[in-house]
Amino acid sequence: MSQQSTDSITAPVFQRALDSIGNTPMLRVTRMDTGVCDLYLKLENQNPGGSIKDRIGKSMIEEALSSGKIKPGGTLIEATAGNTGLGLALVAAQMGLRLILVVPDKMAQEKIYHLKALGADVRLTRSDVGKGHPEYYQDMALAIHQETPNSFFVNQFENPANPKAHEESTGPEIWSQMDQRMDAMVCGVGSGGTITGLGRYFQSVDKNIEMVLADPEGSILAQYIETGEISEDVGSWLVEGIGEDFIPPVSDLSLTRKAYTVSDAEAFQAARELLQTEGIIGGSSSGTLLAAALRYCREQTTPKRVVTFVCDSGNKYLSKMYNDVWMHDQGLLNREKYGDLRDLIPYSHLQSDTVIASPGDTLLQALNRMKLHDISQLPIIDEQGGVSGIVDESDILLAVFRDQSRFQESVSGVMSTQLQTVEATQPLESLLPLFKQELVPMIVDNGKFCGLITRIDLLNYLRSSLR
Repeated sequence: MSQQSTDSITAPVFQRALDSIGNTPMLRVTRMDTGVCDLYLKLENQNPGGSIKDRIGKSMIEEALSSGKIKPGGTLIEATAGNTGLGLALVAAQMGLRLILVVPDKMAQEKIYHLKALGADVRLTRSDVGKGHPEYYQDMALAIHQETPNSFFVNQFENPANPKAHEESTGPEIWSQMDQRMDAMVCGVGSGGTITGLGRYFQSVDKNIEMVLADPEGSILAQYIETGEISEDVGSWLVEGIGEDFIPPVSDLSLTRKAYTVSDAEAFQAARELLQTEGIIGGSSSGTLLAAALRYCREQTTPKRVVTFVCDSGNKYLSKMYNDVWMHDQGLLNREKYGDLRDLIPYSHLQSDTVIASPGDTLLQALNRMKLHDISQLPIIDEQGGVSGIVDESDILLAVFRDQSRFQESVSGVMSTQLQTVEATQPLESLLPLFKQELVPMIVDNGKFCGLITRIDLLNYLRSSLR
């Protein structure tokens, strides 16, 4: 690189992570069908905590400290579906505050690991109960606040510092990046802070900018925008962070005139397509916003400049929406059908998804593979694809307990060769006697190993018939 090009680099140097919140980049979509419109993505996944919620985490905590609602060293308490918690955890850790988070049990495990790594005290609660139930995440958080001295219930759903963050930072950033020319802004609603703050800001600069709601199927908000009525018919959805069964008090939806209802399947597919085409890995709510924005763009007959968000990073959802097995289990991804027992196998050896060992692998290699993939047994497959045996944790333990040097022996010396193989063409009922004996059926097709079927695999298959 020449000296001249080096001198032109002006990337900022921050003194602390909190200073890097905001001023996220904007990306124009070029490889997806946006009709006659130009679609732009505000990359909020580039915030230090990985989501747009870093903005309100900083805003709400700074306001609570400056107003004296919490003293240094105190405890913050919040109910969150994930990303607000991550934003709060990031800021709380930097400011020396304790944080207790009450989260519904549908949250992605990656988020929970991230929260705990930041030092948050995570309390899981039920996601199948509504407001007023003691285990509903907001009611539970309020109860913890009432019994905790020197604590502050952040309450993003009623905290005015939530929409203020977007009115004072996110909105002006977008307006500047779009050269003060845009026609529509597509948002979701979790607490309602984003759509409220942006709606107020854009009203102040250009009243013609259309605010558009992207809402998960099952949420009541899209119907409220369209009819003005609050439905009691609340469904369930897998998308995290947006959609509600009530109108959040902090939200002002009066400036939003159009809404789209987006299914989980459409949202997840949009997010996966975004990664494959534009190279951006977004989360589940990002998929909902993108799907709605694409629909809006394709409906237009005149060119418009449309903006939406990549709300958070899809790295938090690798075990869910970016996992083909999970997607298939949820009925959101179709796979090749065989019409036999192979349809029950989640990790198919035919697709190279099965974790296996070879007869010549050592016991240590087999154990390490079990630990890496969190499994307790390995099928032993020969070079021709046939099943030679199976080895489990007990086999390895009994072999090495009195002589650890045996870790270097091959699995062929300790594997079980009394195999419970079942031809793929056998009926479902053929699995039950093996399950009753605490055995895991190994499915074969003309002697070739296809994969394992567990009890939960059969239950998932039976559940799919309810859809």
